[in-house]
Amino acid sequence: MRRWIKATVAAAVLGLGGWIAEPYVQDWMLVRGACSGALPGDAVRQLASEADHFEDAESRTYEELGDYTCRVTIEGDELRDETLLFTSASVRRDEQDRQFMSVFPEQGFIAQAPMPADLPGFVDVRGRLYFLVPCPELGTDDDGRQRKMLVRTGFGPDASWGTPAAYETAVALVGAASDQLGCGAEPLSAPEGDATPAEAKEEPETSDTVPLREAASLGCGWASKAGLPRPESWRVGSGTNDAAPTGRCDLFHGDEEVGDDEYHLTFAAWYGDWSNRLTREEGEPRGLTATARCAGEAANFAVDGPDEVPGIDRGGLRDLLEAFARDQMERRDCTGLQVWG
Repeated sequence: MRRWIKATVAAAVLGLGGWIAEPYVQDWMLVRGACSGALPGDAVRQLASEADHFEDAESRTYEELGDYTCRVTIEGDELRDETLLFTSASVRRDEQDRQFMSVFPEQGFIAQAPMPADLPGFVDVRGRLYFLVPCPELGTDDDGRQRKMLVRTGFGPDASWGTPAAYETAVALVGAASDQLGCGAEPLSAPEGDATPAEAKEEPETSDTVPLREAASLGCGWASKAGLPRPESWRVGSGTNDAAPTGRCDLFHGDEEVGDDEYHLTFAAWYGDWSNRLTREEGEPRGLTATARCAGEAANFAVDGPDEVPGIDRGGLRDLLEAFARDQMERRDCTGLQVWG
């Protein structure tokens, strides 16, 4: 009888070991434990639809530095890169400033795309998702500013990131980083429906814009009331999100196919003391920039475009910049606007 029980137990153990050794089971176990156990399994498997299997997952928390990282890799014969996703998070101001400097070099006029409303972030020109969230559990820094956490998530070239799974995964990673770093951030929710990360384009296509007359209800609706000359010739690209640390409005004039000269004006906003370098030269404000105070930190605004636009002189550009800045301030309850001509 004992021999029979031992044989049965041994067979069960061998069976369990064989089951665990199955590749799909190993995939399930890897995803379940990856990134501090925070990843939504179905979404991550959708991201990895082009891979044969998951290869590895590694996460690290550097409590003394206030940093967190995670990386998941995949394998397959047709893959261009083994990376499926990576994330890095920091609650340190100096590291956040470094990240923002990398994303917004020089004067900051580089392509970005907004996230859906209520998500506190943006998409950069490389398709990486940035979230900036307050950390109520960490209090304030030495300058009395609310401490925050900046989370960057990117996807490999073979990840199916143009799907809702991208936001589901990125939002979960913000929560994981908050837990690991003691941030205490309010949980974020992925957008409902089929929302996918937008592509940041230096020159948006016509399909990405709307005629000026149809822009009133958008985040850049201020432009429809700004008194632009020949209003029927303008189109608006709206790239704002009132919860994000940055945003922009792009105004396009003309169509060379019908003989109109083409002009492109970009109005950008950046929120946080990190943005002061974008609007200053040798410690002094650049022309056609503006500053304000929002939530206890600096807010900076600027316009970029050609020196001459028919019907709009430098004074007109300054008025448009002020209209943009005032609209942004009203949305965020900011004060103390100063416009530099």
